[in-house]
Formats: sequence, structure tokens, C-alpha cells
Amino acid sequence: MREELLPMLRGAAQRTADLVTSIPEEEFGRPTPCPEFDVRGLVNHLEWGASLFESVAGGGGFLPPKEYTGDFPERVERMLIAWDKPESWEGVSEAMGGLPRIVLAHMALTDLVAHGWDLSRATGRGYEVEEATAARLLAFARDMAPIGRARGAFGEEVFVPDDAPTLERFLGLIGRDPAWRP
Repeated sequence: MREELLPMLRGAAQRTADLVTSIPEEEFGRPTPCPEFDVRGLVNHLEWGASLFESVAGGGGFLPPKEYTGDFPERVERMLIAWDKPESWEGVSEAMGGLPRIVLAHMALTDLVAHGWDLSRATGRGYEVEEATAARLLAFARDMAPIGRARGAFGEEVFVPDDAPTLERFLGLIGRDPAWRP
């Protein structure tokens, strides 16, 4: 599983970091498809998520959100270093309610791709996702959607036709409207 998922994490982290660093501060107030966040708030959420997933990959605790610092690329690099260790994929995370670490790796990938897509829509920039990554995320979301909705991580499903691209079906399943525009 690690051999398949780690390259997907690396790719999503790089794409999202490139996107984040391309957004000028004057666009930070734009709305995003993630209704509780504007662009600045969403980048801040990504920073926190990278630090959280770094912590739990290393067996650490749950980290509370912090204020925006502008260091997402550095944080996501530290997260990848943590996930590069084989032991980070073993066992469960007590900090995350006893979830298996493999589930947490999928959650990190979901966070990077979904919020990367959110930022791309909010700012009018492109965000490409490999078909294998989109298919992995769709399968994961199908399994986790009820729990994700119950815990507030996913929104209510948005109808997306069965013949839509895989990424759009994933987005609809987690509560995003693939047709969203600012």
C-alpha cells in the first residue's frame, strides 16, 4: 500500500504547494468551494493539516489549528518525510480516534487534492490530478463518506453523473460541486 500511495501523496503535495505559492496575497479574500474558508483560511487549513498529518505519521498527538504563517511548502515537505518512514504506515493513531495509519495517509491525500482543487477554482488556476490518484480517492471516499459526513469532514453528496470524470465523482461524493465558480 505504501509503495502505491506515497508517490500519490508526493505528487499531490507538490501540485498543491506549487499552487499555494502562486497565489498573491491580494487573492486571499476570495471565496472557495469550501464554504467555511476564503483562500487565506484554506491555505491556513492546509498548513495545519500538513503539520497534523506529520505528527500522526510519527506517532504524535493531535495538533490544534494555528494562525496562517505562509510556510505550507515547508510543512508539507516535513509531512512527506514523516510518511516516508515504513513504520508510519503501521498500526493506529490514538490521537485520531484509533484510526489505522493507512486511513490517515488516505485522509492526507484527500485533504491535499480536495483543497488544492478548491484553491484552483477560487483563483482560476489549473490543478491536474492523475487518474490513478482520482480513482484511489473515489474508492476511499466511497468507504469513508458516512464517517466523514458524521465527523464534519465531508459535506452532503452533490449529484455527479456516473459518466463524469473520476475526479469530479470524488468531489461530488465529498460534497463539492464540480461546476462551482466564484
